[in-house]
Amino acid sequence: MYNPFIAEGIMSRFWSTTVRGLTPYIPGEQPKIPNLIKLNTNENPYGPSPRVLEALRAEAADTLRLYPDPNAERLKDAVAAYYGVSPNQVFAANGSDEALAHAFQGLLKHPAPLLFPDITYSFYPVYCGLYGITYETVPLTDDFDIDLEDYLRPNGGVIFANPNAPTGRLIPLSIIEGFLSRNAGSVVVVDEAYIDFGGETAIPMVERYPNLLVIQTLSKSRSLAGLRVGFAVGSPELIEALERVKNSFNSYPLDRFAIAGAAAAMADRAHFDKTRQAVIRTRETLTTALQGMGFAVLPSAANFVFARHPIWDAEVLAGRLREKGILVRHFKGHRIDQFLRISIGTDEAALHLCQALLCILGDR
Repeated sequence: MYNPFIAEGIMSRFWSTTVRGLTPYIPGEQPKIPNLIKLNTNENPYGPSPRVLEALRAEAADTLRLYPDPNAERLKDAVAAYYGVSPNQVFAANGSDEALAHAFQGLLKHPAPLLFPDITYSFYPVYCGLYGITYETVPLTDDFDIDLEDYLRPNGGVIFANPNAPTGRLIPLSIIEGFLSRNAGSVVVVDEAYIDFGGETAIPMVERYPNLLVIQTLSKSRSLAGLRVGFAVGSPELIEALERVKNSFNSYPLDRFAIAGAAAAMADRAHFDKTRQAVIRTRETLTTALQGMGFAVLPSAANFVFARHPIWDAEVLAGRLREKGILVRHFKGHRIDQFLRISIGTDEAALHLCQALLCILGDR
């Protein structure tokens, strides 16, 4: 039955000016087709720690009728113990995206522009649009590196992903510390979604630099994308700002399952190390194989590689792979439209990918 209120263009008359101006983030495809090899959203190919599953089973009890701990103290304690910080230096969030969102609103909205790379996590400009934040993008170098020297100018804050996404390139801690020492007047957010696959976390530096906020997720290296858990670590002053935003928006962002499962994941270091090392080994093997097929592959410290072929158009190549049941991510942005971002799966998935690519390249 025709409904005049949902006819094309009608509902938009009820939109706020904020909504009218938004260009929403587009997440990676979550296909409904079975048996695809899914290498497009940087999910961990290995399951979570058995301790996580045990914790989740224990949480499935009559206590689900009660609200969860609004402060997620169990998770904060687990993160604090792992990194050697105090619980009041930890913020628990419904995924690292929520921690980022609160940081944008609570720490990065100032008269001077926020600075971040021109090629990076595409949620950053979305948050700026949502919260009315003035920003400027800083071009990556010709080698797709983030040069922090380019950020030493007046700013209302700086945010960058390390390793960067979708390039996978890593900034050494020594370079980050040098930047922090010369940019003491504004908040610096380091988004470490992929740090466990090849870098060192900046978390130990929060004691020396009160303007540093480090944000991580349990979706990648701890295999908990389905639970939606992230956290931030910084000075108590920065964490208090995030708590004020959180408690003005949603005072119960993490449910009982998420808190219990995430705390258990942080406690199982052996499983964490085993699975992340497996991903790293596969990444190196896949990189070598892709290079052997003529691909240029950027150095990656993440659980994905960023690669381009000298002859094949990247969008066409992604389409041909999809026809063979393999999903990879293609971005249409400036300078990266000929790259494919390929998540690291199991060795078997990497083998299927390489066989499919050899077949496709041979067709030409």
